[in-house]
Amino acid sequence: MNTPNTDTDVLIVGAGPVGLFMANECARRGLRWRIVEARRGLSEHSKALAIFPRTLEVFDMAGIAEPFVESANRVTSVRVMTHGRSLAHLPFRPEDSPYPFIAMVPQNLTEAHLADALTSRGGHIDFDTRFEHATQGTGMVHVQLKRHGEPEFVSTTYLVACDGAHSTVRKDLGLPFRGGEYAEQFMLADIETDAPCPHDELLVCPHEDGPLAIFPMSATHHRVVASVKQVDDEVPHLALVQGLLNERAPGGIRAAGLIWSSYFHIHHRRVPHLRQGNTFLAGDAAHIHSPFGGQGMNTGLQDAWNLVWKLDLTLKGHGTRALIDSYDEERTPVIRHVVGITDVLTRAMASTNPVVRGLRDRMIPLAAGRPGVQHAVVQQLSELGIDYHGSPIVTGDAPRYLDDSLRGGQGIVSRYLLLMGKDLSASLQLAARHMALAFKDVLEVRFGSQHGIALVRPDGYLAYQGHRGEGMSALEKIFSLLERQAH
Repeated sequence: MNTPNTDTDVLIVGAGPVGLFMANECARRGLRWRIVEARRGLSEHSKALAIFPRTLEVFDMAGIAEPFVESANRVTSVRVMTHGRSLAHLPFRPEDSPYPFIAMVPQNLTEAHLADALTSRGGHIDFDTRFEHATQGTGMVHVQLKRHGEPEFVSTTYLVACDGAHSTVRKDLGLPFRGGEYAEQFMLADIETDAPCPHDELLVCPHEDGPLAIFPMSATHHRVVASVKQVDDEVPHLALVQGLLNERAPGGIRAAGLIWSSYFHIHHRRVPHLRQGNTFLAGDAAHIHSPFGGQGMNTGLQDAWNLVWKLDLTLKGHGTRALIDSYDEERTPVIRHVVGITDVLTRAMASTNPVVRGLRDRMIPLAAGRPGVQHAVVQQLSELGIDYHGSPIVTGDAPRYLDDSLRGGQGIVSRYLLLMGKDLSASLQLAARHMALAFKDVLEVRFGSQHGIALVRPDGYLAYQGHRGEGMSALEKIFSLLERQAH
């Protein structure tokens, strides 16, 4: 529950996309919160680009999807090409989502959209405010900040680190950031382009000298990411970008102008645990991996989505310890899988071994031609296939759930939804209403046209889905589930 002798309920360190989204969700739920950022303003560079369908669904449930959809360049296919030969062309149009595309939105615009939403909810960001140190107290965290160069001391019930790959909070906690670094140096360049570079297709080009990928930002602006053998200048120049395009991309793509460029190294790292006491880590503070696949920011945003409703219920006196513990238990397997998949993809695309390259170039066309493989790739890339099977607070696979009643920012906040089919008996409907009374602050019963019984969590995942013929036993299982995590 709210701790009256603390300055705030949730202190968020870092105002990148993950921290800003966390702040928006705290504001939407009416929590006491504060967000601090060491920088003097929001990002000026494009950085992360891709926003995938599940993240757009999450934004929809949070009531902030519209500006992202309106400003996005929509990508609807992924192509793999080498030496002018197409190895695979995968349509990206998931049929079971209202957002059947990859939304390309530069990170500076993503941060601006989230900051605008936060302002509309009466919030603001404390810029030029650095995290210095934290000490775990009894039921709270004592935090030392440096605001505009002056020391400031804050007490908070929960501290959430969203301060990026070089997280000062993570270092202060002494948490290891396990993993490694790829040997290759990479360059990133946002360029103005001429036809025939498509605006709705993500292009990946494996090559014996290193991989190259082209991410369309609009019809005339594209991002090029490629490995480089040596660095001759402080930042990549236009001639280098054009040379890499000539060497590894399909012919005829011209880099007409350079908007922004940078060199970087790729790491694959993650913390062993996302929680220490009342401090939680999310986003790049907890995990980083290759940009091939573009899932870093999306994974971080969904860290925040998984965490915030659990903090909300607990702060309001309804969440159990099992509920808070489930953040680490649910997100760690997802993070482990994302880091592992992107590591395999990066190594396959970057391999200079002729045997590996030959096997890769033979296997990709065979696999990509199978509908089952295409579906699996889209589910993986879109993050629509994420579920929480194995979590201690669900029964079954816990897949995502979305219907129109959950959309728009008001349909689901921090209440579980007990969905009851109209085909169920009057006695079952009455029992469901009694259950709602037992959990009156956290459970809502909705009677709909669907069949059977299901329990939807506040983050739009199914905690329980009944089987045909289940009746009172389904309600008993749901009651047991709720007792474990809420009161």
